[in-house]
Amino acid sequence: MASEQIKNVVFDIGNVIVRWSPVEIIRLTFGSAVSPESMAQSIFQSPVWLNLNKGLISETEAKLQYQQAHYLSAEECERLFYYVKHTQLLIYGSTDLLKRVKNAGYGVYALTDNVKEIVSYLKMTYDFWELFDGTTVSASVGLLKPQPEIYQLLLSQYGLVAAETVFIDDMPHNVAGARAAGISAIQFENATQCEQDLKMLGLSF
Repeated sequence: MASEQIKNVVFDIGNVIVRWSPVEIIRLTFGSAVSPESMAQSIFQSPVWLNLNKGLISETEAKLQYQQAHYLSAEECERLFYYVKHTQLLIYGSTDLLKRVKNAGYGVYALTDNVKEIVSYLKMTYDFWELFDGTTVSASVGLLKPQPEIYQLLLSQYGLVAAETVFIDDMPHNVAGARAAGISAIQFENATQCEQDLKMLGLSF
């Protein structure tokens, strides 16, 4: 693929634009009373969380289901979702990178496995969301990465050509999913590395 073909840059959100740290969320919510790694797996890889990410249930319903299925108290659920949102700090350099790519004339989009209430919080708290030319959010479309359909939906929603598009994600399986759909992809480590990899693909900004 000729590098000058890239016209669109698609950003994941969690651990690309904002921090997503399940283990820290658990530590803040429950303190030393639990093993944070195993509890994070239990909470964030549960059917409850998957259904929340797919938009099948609301945050309010998720809290009730966590109380029933995971024996959490109502207060623990409130604390959990407080920290789910308030630990999502901006990753150093990423918003600046997004702005510079956009200002250079590239289309900028978001493709994220995300929860409606978290998206609302991010929109209220930070100004990066309005920079996107389009967003595909799992909870709005009922699909999760790396399902092939979510990449195809992004392309069709915004009239993008796979060969003209590069996707940035921190997770190897999501990067592989994009490549399987014919989209160039970069595994994000930090904004400096990401910028270098974009420029190696021929982008100029």
